[in-house]
Amino acid sequence: MNPQFMDFVRKLHLYPEMFFGAKRRKYQQLSDKELIDLYITDRCEFTLPLLYERYAHLVMGSCMNYLRQVENAEDITLRIFGELGAKLLKHDVQHFKSWLYQVTRNECLQYLRKFKPNETIVINELTQPAEEQDEQSIILEDRLQLLERAIEHLKEEQKICVELFYLQQKSYNEISEHLSIPLNTVKSAIQNGKRNLKLWMERQERHEA
Repeated sequence: MNPQFMDFVRKLHLYPEMFFGAKRRKYQQLSDKELIDLYITDRCEFTLPLLYERYAHLVMGSCMNYLRQVENAEDITLRIFGELGAKLLKHDVQHFKSWLYQVTRNECLQYLRKFKPNETIVINELTQPAEEQDEQSIILEDRLQLLERAIEHLKEEQKICVELFYLQQKSYNEISEHLSIPLNTVKSAIQNGKRNLKLWMERQERHEA
């Protein structure tokens, strides 16, 4: 068993009370990039479980699409996050979600080649170049990456409220209580954040056209 994976699992079980308390609240408002930078510079052990919390279900879903078996998908998902710390130290990751998807895809391909070499049709479908994939999926991924960049340019209050509302699906009241700010302030921050996101993305698309 991979020792990094075992260490990761051990930490998840050793620190639940500590992590899901004050320290969790402290770090959960950070962006993916900020969490990664914290891990790289300070080896902050609370950042990796947060990334797991945010993206484990997406990785698991991608693995299921490729492998079609729950047990194998779970094994690959745990392996990916068990080795995540070491990979982050080796790679310059700017857009974590897209990078994680590629890591997941590669892990699934390696599994299929090793354990199911006769499934050539599946493997061929997975290894098609991007230009042969569904065009709408590519467009959607580009838009998601642009949105992630746009969020980083919001004012701090707008950024936090937008991420809690759209990414973590918290209600206005939950955000107000979580941040200890008035309900009207939350609504205003989200509305202004949406408008500023739209304006920034439109400017960026014109610039890159």
